[in-house]
Amino acid sequence: MAIPFLDLKAASEELKDELDTAYQRVRASGWYIFGEEVNAFEQRFASYCGAEHCIGVGNGLDALHLILRGYDIGEGDEVIVPANTYIATWLAVSMVGAIPVPVEPDETTSNINPDRIEERITPQTRAIMPVHLYGQPADMDPILEIGRKHQLKIIEDAAQAQGAQYKGRPVGSLGDAAGFSFYPGKNLGAMGDAGAIVTNDGDLAGRIRTIGNYGSKVKYYHEQKGVNSRLDALQAAFLRVKLEHLEDWNQRRRAIADRYLEALADLSPLILPVKPSWTDPAWHLFVVRHPNRDAFQQTLTEAGIGTIIHYPIPAHLSEAYADLGLKKGDLPITETLADSVLSLPIGPHLDDRSQETVIEAVKSICHA
Repeated sequence: MAIPFLDLKAASEELKDELDTAYQRVRASGWYIFGEEVNAFEQRFASYCGAEHCIGVGNGLDALHLILRGYDIGEGDEVIVPANTYIATWLAVSMVGAIPVPVEPDETTSNINPDRIEERITPQTRAIMPVHLYGQPADMDPILEIGRKHQLKIIEDAAQAQGAQYKGRPVGSLGDAAGFSFYPGKNLGAMGDAGAIVTNDGDLAGRIRTIGNYGSKVKYYHEQKGVNSRLDALQAAFLRVKLEHLEDWNQRRRAIADRYLEALADLSPLILPVKPSWTDPAWHLFVVRHPNRDAFQQTLTEAGIGTIIHYPIPAHLSEAYADLGLKKGDLPITETLADSVLSLPIGPHLDDRSQETVIEAVKSICHA
């Protein structure tokens, strides 16, 4: 691709000296699991999110899974999830034996529609798991109100939203706990898989640390059947470096998004993302909609422009969730989005010339 969807090499090159120093520091320490690198990152990331506690884990899916386990959510329980999300949100619920209960999105924001949540609550419902999809914060105040009314835990899936804000508050500080992914392509990305949980609940943080360390607080003394999900020291060191650049990189993303929104306005039949006044998105993705999405994508590909479909198959229509008995047509808004969305290149290293190339290509297609 002349213009890749995301240039991870450029990100590493910009920080080469700092990342090399971090690697050498960890190599020389001889300490590769837990230790000062992990402690320092956890403290810094908790502060960044406006939370009291951060627990580094193996990946974003583990983060959500461990929060659910920490709250003893399991067999026979139900968790409200967005119908329109990456399947990992649902998988975390399934991993503890609970049932994901999908709720359709607000068509303008693609995030879970708070007005549709209460009708899906039953006596078995234990939690609501809103996703800040594409880096756009979900509308949290009404969700939090529903949670208080029905005594439900609110677990933020913030995997795509490092640095996003809702009404001036950072995501991750809004609910009872939040799970983050540091997959390399995320706004704050590791050099491999990694994740974290943030919370103000000290008891939950303690339980999660135990569960994620084989069910053990003291080595070889196991209180429960835990798992191995720990942020390693090398990834923590890399994340410490990148976290100091996250705000700058997010600002670059916001500038690109603003340029797209202005330059691509009123291009029929293209539908641009909507940014509510109460959000400051992290713009992990810039997702447009087009009724002839596949042909639209193919023309961009032929022009050398990388794009990705997030996500072509809704979770409820995947083979993995055939057991739920949901069929095509049951969640029509989600299905319409899956058939029409396309993510354009956006990232902190997309230069002005590349942005203009993308803009002109999109305009040319829409005017054809």
